[in-house]
Amino acid sequence: MKKISSRAVSVLLIAALVIGGLGLFISRYLTDGRKWALSFANANSGSSGEVFDRNGVTLARFDATQNAFSPDWLTRISCYHVTGDYWNRTGTGVLTRFWNDILDYSPFTGTTHGQAKSFTLNIDSKLNIAAFEALRANRKGAAMVVNYRTGELLCMVSSPSVDPASADADPPDGAYFNRGISLSFVPGSVFKLVTAAAAIETVPNMYDRTFLCEGVYEIAGVEINCTGEHGTQTFEEAMANSCNCAFAQIAVKIGHENMIKYVRDYGFLDTHSIDGIGTVAGSYPTEFIGDPELAWSCIGQSTDMMCPFSMLRFVSAVANGGMLCEPRLIHSEDAPETVRLVNADTADKLRQMMSFNVSYHYGQENFPGLRLCAKTGTAELGDGTSHAWFVGFLADDEHPFAFVTLVERGGYGLSTAGPVTNNVLQWAVKNIKVDKQ
Repeated sequence: MKKISSRAVSVLLIAALVIGGLGLFISRYLTDGRKWALSFANANSGSSGEVFDRNGVTLARFDATQNAFSPDWLTRISCYHVTGDYWNRTGTGVLTRFWNDILDYSPFTGTTHGQAKSFTLNIDSKLNIAAFEALRANRKGAAMVVNYRTGELLCMVSSPSVDPASADADPPDGAYFNRGISLSFVPGSVFKLVTAAAAIETVPNMYDRTFLCEGVYEIAGVEINCTGEHGTQTFEEAMANSCNCAFAQIAVKIGHENMIKYVRDYGFLDTHSIDGIGTVAGSYPTEFIGDPELAWSCIGQSTDMMCPFSMLRFVSAVANGGMLCEPRLIHSEDAPETVRLVNADTADKLRQMMSFNVSYHYGQENFPGLRLCAKTGTAELGDGTSHAWFVGFLADDEHPFAFVTLVERGGYGLSTAGPVTNNVLQWAVKNIKVDKQ
């Protein structure tokens, strides 16, 4: 009986090991199966999925006989956060999102030999290069451009970057993060566009009001500081001056509940999807706050955090009469998904204010030939540094481009992010032809 019992225990142990090993294999197969299938040992399968930019430039391919990525280093590094890599080091790349389709892989059938899918992107790789080179000197940042009539995402660049063709053992700090969609930042004064929209719709006789700025404005014993003494200003002048004192006064008139509503309605607290690639949500103080904190939140400080992509959606809708064409990374002949994001009259008023910003304060000579509507942001971080923002669009049917530029800890929006944006837009206007809708 003892021999039978010991044999039974041995059999059970062996069975447990087999079951455990099978379980481990299944687990590894489900998580790593597509990586195994991607081995160059399978290159003769005939599967050669490719990723192209809008002009047919190959950004990535699966073929043992050719370089897996573009032979041009600048193309590879500027498009890294769009393409991704084989190691899934960034979660925003097409290779990560559409790996199974590109490879023609299924966990049930493996590869089916020759049915791999290729993707054409809306991205212009040369525009990405122009944006990356403009940003690179400033080290960290993001630049995005979208056709606001069609939703085609023409440019999506994040700096620093890495070369997807090599397994970099020592990448720059934060290089795997797509700063345009995977991180949120203090918005600073670009948030005044949201506050202005709420004011237009909730504060009576907004355009008949004036606002006095003496360099500081006190609310309930708390001082709101401004960048200068702007004197008595109209609503439009307060926006062009990016006057904290004026917008603190406006914030109190709007009220906290109204601000929460507009922040939510415009999608700043939501995650979004770009062809299945997710973005991060922003934040805004939704719990009760007093008037001083409300004032700071309405000028883009307090606990405000914004994903650059969310701002891109907003300014794109403003440019398009309030209608948002959801940005699309993958080229499609289908009509874009559209939704009314901003009231048409509000969008028109914001458009006029953003044009006035350029002519009144930013200087049209700094953006030659561009019919620019824009807003700057200098987001203070509390350590003496600031994020530099520049957001807006071209009021130009021939070049319907909306944009967001962020230079992390770059200082002033106009002097740092402004020139980056000008370089990007000048290249886009000269080189990208847009089909009229």
